[in-house]
Amino acid sequence: MIKKIIKTACLKSMRSLLPGISAIMTSLPLGGLGWAVSSCVDNDDDVPENYYSSTKLTAAQFLEERPELFSEFIGLLKRTPYYSLLSTYGTYSTAGLLKYTVFAPTNDGMERYLQRNGYSSIDDIPAATCDTLARTHIIKKGAFFTTDISEGALPELNMIDASIVLSSDSDVTNNNKLIYYINKNSRVVERDDSVTNGVVHVINNTITRSSSLLPDKIEADSILTLFTLALRLTGMADSLTLNEDETYSCGEDSVNTGTMERCTSGGAAYTRTFWVGKRYFKYTAFVEPDSVFHRHGIYTIDDLKAYAKQVYDQTYPADAGLYDDDPHNRRNPLNRFVSYHLLNRIGQYNSWVPSGTIRERCLNTSLIDAEEYYETMLPGTIMRFAGNSAGLFINRRGVQNKAERGVFIPGVKVLSPSESGSTDQDAVNGVYHYLDDILCYTPQVRDVVLNRRIRIDATVLSPDFMNCNGRGRFGEDILTGFKNGYITDWTCSKETFVGVHSDVEYWWSYQANAVCISGVFDVSFKLPPVPTGTYEIRLGYTPGDERGVVQVYLENEPCGIPIDLRVYGNDPTIGWVADSEDEEENTANDKAMHNRGYMKSTDVWHPGGGDDSMRALSPMRRILATAYLDSEKSYHLRFRQVLDDPDRYWSFDYIELCPKSVYGSPEGEDTH
Repeated sequence: MIKKIIKTACLKSMRSLLPGISAIMTSLPLGGLGWAVSSCVDNDDDVPENYYSSTKLTAAQFLEERPELFSEFIGLLKRTPYYSLLSTYGTYSTAGLLKYTVFAPTNDGMERYLQRNGYSSIDDIPAATCDTLARTHIIKKGAFFTTDISEGALPELNMIDASIVLSSDSDVTNNNKLIYYINKNSRVVERDDSVTNGVVHVINNTITRSSSLLPDKIEADSILTLFTLALRLTGMADSLTLNEDETYSCGEDSVNTGTMERCTSGGAAYTRTFWVGKRYFKYTAFVEPDSVFHRHGIYTIDDLKAYAKQVYDQTYPADAGLYDDDPHNRRNPLNRFVSYHLLNRIGQYNSWVPSGTIRERCLNTSLIDAEEYYETMLPGTIMRFAGNSAGLFINRRGVQNKAERGVFIPGVKVLSPSESGSTDQDAVNGVYHYLDDILCYTPQVRDVVLNRRIRIDATVLSPDFMNCNGRGRFGEDILTGFKNGYITDWTCSKETFVGVHSDVEYWWSYQANAVCISGVFDVSFKLPPVPTGTYEIRLGYTPGDERGVVQVYLENEPCGIPIDLRVYGNDPTIGWVADSEDEEENTANDKAMHNRGYMKSTDVWHPGGGDDSMRALSPMRRILATAYLDSEKSYHLRFRQVLDDPDRYWSFDYIELCPKSVYGSPEGEDTH
């Protein structure tokens, strides 16, 4: 772990975003998801002496003060508009934070770039290449410092919409001192140099971005020969080749500007909406190195075919032997094997579950691992991600390293950037991650790991929410706005606004974020597939005076009467009663609420790290329907605003799909 550097930031008084609460909240630190976001820095008295700090110099001036290190990079910047950008002083406005994170390559690093590309000087670099190279080294929306970060990507993309990924290694020649790298190949030689408009990190190489599509990037990795063969043989490589949506456009005037007041409560008047400027198609592959296959006696593509057949004939016995000779068929065992490794969204190592400060402060990890569920490219399947102190796992059952209700299944570990060696795993349209064991959708995964209450955060219900970095963005009152018609798996009326709210740890919501929907809206979205069975379908939400009244439909069939999102739990129609020390009484109250169609929220999430969990606060769960769900079919939920008031909105927190084996079990459903 990197030693935490405490920054002194201006603390801005603001109205609470907690629904129904109008008190002013003050002294709210701008903590980060592993990276600290610093704004309005007036002094740096707490910064250790070995870090540079200035309240007078801009990032550009910082570089100019050290020409022996940065004259080449300065020359590059001055051929673009970005030297002027880095010369501006940081201010706070409704358009956003004028704070920057700059990765400044040394002169030696720039010289290596020139030599690699056959340029004799900076002046020889084409203007368009200069522009791209400069933007690769700048994050425009925030100053990110290296504080207690779990590995992975920064919360914001750089100016070419690419991730900046941190990894580390030990310097065996220097008492095993940690060495930090940016995107695997640029060593950080000086970090956290605070300037008045952000922060500068000095690196020994330029940051490069691969121009390869994901299948080609995987094929170029010499330790992935078997997975590459399977990817090509099944034709699934062809499903990973899209990049930018050329049909999408968003005017410059509406990108990164504007305010959206309807998705906050308590009177917050400057919620900023960053509209998606470009729409991308992205992918993630989880891949086994050849050495993992070899441990299981798999050395050839025929061996892998036989392994896949053994597994998937058990998972899908009705298809056994029917499609073995057609690897392009989606029911072929090898095709199923490969497809379950692929997702139609990008996720860096620390993107899949809550991480960093938010997880440490808000989640009771003694009760549950950080978790999330994602649909895969194998039709009708999802995978469970679990994160804890031991790392990130797929299809794990347990809490930390202990059994969960008598069952422990270790799952497959996803290797972190530092555990993955020096190979850059980012492609122009996605990323791949190494696994430490073979990943399959087995009967055990379907019937044991996924035989649980499946709570799905609203921010993962479309890949578009992740592909533009809307999910995982950290900052106060920031919305990522989406144009209607360009949200995969969603259908929205023209009166509907949809925005993904940034992660703010004090929000009364699961995972400290939400999808904000406003206007006289009418929206529907596809539910992720779950193993076939009977489920209670539930909505997690926070009531508030500014909310609306919604009619909910499952496959266009009404789910009871409309839900009044303005009504709090203590209303007699809901019957919320605070927990006491009498567990039997608490259980009886829970059953009474359930009979009315409601449940208290989870007890594992503590907004802002406070003493009260969401179970003790106003968030609730509404039981929408009890339905038989077939994993082979698609299901849609529709929410229609009943009130004819464009200023009403809905803060959409999460959906739960709870199987009858859980909600109807003799021991009862837990409160987690």
